[in-house]
Amino acid sequence: QVQLVESGGGLVQAGESLTLSCAASRSIFSIRAMGWYRQAPGKQREWVATITNGGSTNYANSVKGRFTVSRDSAKNTVYLQMNSVKPEDTAVYYCNANEYDGFGSWGQGTQVTVSS
Repeated sequence: QVQLVESGGGLVQAGESLTLSCAASRSIFSIRAMGWYRQAPGKQREWVATITNGGSTNYANSVKGRFTVSRDSAKNTVYLQMNSVKPEDTAVYYCNANEYDGFGSWGQGTQVTVSS
């Protein structure tokens, strides 16, 4: 299974921007889709965004127009650009790899805290 390491989390003020990174242990082109999820305190983990092997992207309604998922194949890294962040974006953000064989892998998560 692929190993995933997230980074880039931190404390930001509402309206600011933040970029998360997810470094994979092998080529992301061998993975069906890479996704970002988040889990706020006391809530279930929720899907945020996905980028497929073919480069298609999809976003949850709550982040559409503010977040952008992208990738750098040379670095085996997927990014989540977060603009105009809101306090409700506060959560632990996780990277996910959806493999062609049906298996999935998760990173350890990175904390994002947005102050009002």
